[in-house]
Amino acid sequence: MEWKTVTAEQFCTRVTDGTHDSPKRQEVGRYLITSKHLSGSDIDFSSAYKISEEDYQKIIVRSNVEQYDILFSMIGTIGNTYRVTEETVDYAVKNMAIFKFGGNKGDSSWFYYWLKSPQAQAYISQMQAGSTQGYLTLATLRSFPVAVPDHATQDKIVAILSSLDDKIENNNRINRNLEAQAQALFKSWFVDFEPWGGKMPEDWKEYELGEFLPVITGKKDANIASKTGKYPFFSCAQDILYTENYSFNADAILVAGNGDFNVKWYRGKFEAYQRTYVLIPNDSRYLGWLFYMVKHNLSNITCGARGSVIKFITKGNLENFRFAAPKDLTKCDIIDKFNVINQTIESKKAESSRLAALRDTLLPKLMKGEIEV
Repeated sequence: MEWKTVTAEQFCTRVTDGTHDSPKRQEVGRYLITSKHLSGSDIDFSSAYKISEEDYQKIIVRSNVEQYDILFSMIGTIGNTYRVTEETVDYAVKNMAIFKFGGNKGDSSWFYYWLKSPQAQAYISQMQAGSTQGYLTLATLRSFPVAVPDHATQDKIVAILSSLDDKIENNNRINRNLEAQAQALFKSWFVDFEPWGGKMPEDWKEYELGEFLPVITGKKDANIASKTGKYPFFSCAQDILYTENYSFNADAILVAGNGDFNVKWYRGKFEAYQRTYVLIPNDSRYLGWLFYMVKHNLSNITCGARGSVIKFITKGNLENFRFAAPKDLTKCDIIDKFNVINQTIESKKAESSRLAALRDTLLPKLMKGEIEV
């Protein structure tokens, strides 16, 4: 099998980057996406802001994003990657590289997987500049070495890897749908009281969250976390790191005490950072229900956040939060449905983890030509 090495500038139709300007935030307009919004196979629009149509049009003259382009974070957190599959792109990008392929799906797919290869990762690590905040220059990215086999081999390798990613993305879609169903179910019963004509039943009452669980803080030292380890390490970030030891072995809800105040849930052994609050229900039957209660009411819980620069919540914001539920929870069968939904989500996540592990095992071997296809 004969492979050749070319530069990204030779392999792509063009290598450019997004705007370096900072257009003003607008209530209505087009989204401006930066490196921090690249989240695996998705773009996280929830924390992005909008810019005017005029500013958007100025940006896309030079930095237009099209189907099958690859977006690559080149400042700060380097290497976050997103492959554009949507036909119509209605957002602009800032401070990230754009590898363009002129709509060539095959070359785009190959380059996407090549960026994940050990060879590409080594180049990224070696070429980073900047002592305070790391970055890659556009010239460095244009010179990015890309190993390429013949088109038939290229297509076979992409087919193997993309089949695994397609299954993972299908699981992710199912999980997003299940979580949306659970949130709609919670709102219908515990917020809008739809089964009772929009009025809270007389045999319901208000509880404080602290009646169902203690609110525990994690470790002060975050330096024990890395990208490898036996146990998940939960911090205030969306991404999960790992560590060699654990302090918790439970069914738990995890609430970020600052940042975007995200909410996660986990069953098993794990570690958590100090500003991450660990909520372990006294009765595990209530895990799913309380998770969706916290998730639905997150804006109400965090509206009392303190801090002038970085907003944060205290244990009291969680423990004292009040919500309505039946006086006799043992007769509320709907509570069990939330656990059933979460168990299905957990099963899909576990399957995706196995598929991702298989993909990550195959990818370096395929990209070195060590496996005949």
